[in-house]
Amino acid sequence: MDYSDIVKFHGHSCAGTALGYKVGKIVADRFGRSEDEEIVAVVENDSCSIDSIQFMTGCTFGKGNLIFRDHGKHVYTFLNRKTGEGIRISLKKTIDELMDELGAADRAEMTDRILEMDPHELFDVTDVVEEIPEKARIYGSVRCAECGEPVSEHRARIKNGEIVCIPCFRA
Repeated sequence: MDYSDIVKFHGHSCAGTALGYKVGKIVADRFGRSEDEEIVAVVENDSCSIDSIQFMTGCTFGKGNLIFRDHGKHVYTFLNRKTGEGIRISLKKTIDELMDELGAADRAEMTDRILEMDPHELFDVTDVVEEIPEKARIYGSVRCAECGEPVSEHRARIKNGEIVCIPCFRA
């Protein structure tokens, strides 16, 4: 896969897409691209890197094999459902440390330098053993008693004895 394809998908080139591209390279070398749901990605940030990871690995929210944990870290865990293998990929330095180390004058130059680097210069990669999440399930819908909108039954809540969606539950 070419980085320019990711830029078209994401909308612009930046350090985040470059980092995600490098993560994708590590995953491709280890597992290949997910044909359906056999590779699961657990991502710990919501940066631009995730678009690259989706594009490169085939892991998506819609298929249920992209799981978001809001930890604010450039940490990415990939699990192979077929083999049980897993890897954890973590950025070695902060973005500011990278920028200083690379001698980049700005973020555009830093992006170019990241693209020139070997992914293993950027990331620590360790083997992990984790419980593999079950495949995505399709849930039925119920109607919220307050707003009237359909809500997936597993996300519905009970408020004053009635089924409601999460926003109405919190209101």
